[in-house]
Amino acid sequence: MVSFPASFARAARQLADPAILRVLVKSMVATLGVFAALGVALYAVLHLLLTEAGWAPVNGAMVVLTVAATILLGWLLFRIVALAVIQFFAEDIIRAVEARYYPGAAHTARTITFRESLKDGARAGLRALGVNLLILPVALALLFTGIGTVALFWAVNAWLLGRDLQELAWARHRHDRTEPAPIGGGTRFLLGGAIAALFTVPFLNLLAPVIGAAAATHLVQSGRTGRSQA
Repeated sequence: MVSFPASFARAARQLADPAILRVLVKSMVATLGVFAALGVALYAVLHLLLTEAGWAPVNGAMVVLTVAATILLGWLLFRIVALAVIQFFAEDIIRAVEARYYPGAAHTARTITFRESLKDGARAGLRALGVNLLILPVALALLFTGIGTVALFWAVNAWLLGRDLQELAWARHRHDRTEPAPIGGGTRFLLGGAIAALFTVPFLNLLAPVIGAAAATHLVQSGRTGRSQA
């Protein structure tokens, strides 16, 4: 059985694996590309709104305003976008982990189609956005506590991330969607909590989805082994 700390240690060590590095680079480029496209779209919308209002847009001020708005949206939406992006590359990460540590599981796994990745990514992103918007009034009410807002967002996103990362690693091995994953609720929450914490640290937030998918793979395969021996 692989312990929770050991799963993270193995995931971090395998970041040097060429297969993982390729996914890391692709996911970083795709995630940053989404926000670059968002910035261009924001600039176009601001320019149109100011022109329609009869104001002559000042390019320098427009650029500053667009960059500031993009950074703010990046801070608010980075986790959601990064996790949605990693859905498309998760199978490569999971394959690399299984090939190195669980070759038997790698041979029996099914292939996740692009359509399934697209649906799961959209579902995870919309769920995360919806839940975070739902708790926003409570989070604002907790601002006076100093730490309540941060704790609430961390706990909610720990639950969301744990669930989504578990599904990434489990999808290749379940027989149908109703089959329960071999990870307990407590372990799933710890997984999500650790990754949610990584998302708050600059640079590490770029590594967080990859580490999370790799660690989830270790936990799922360890749980499968324990389940089969029970």
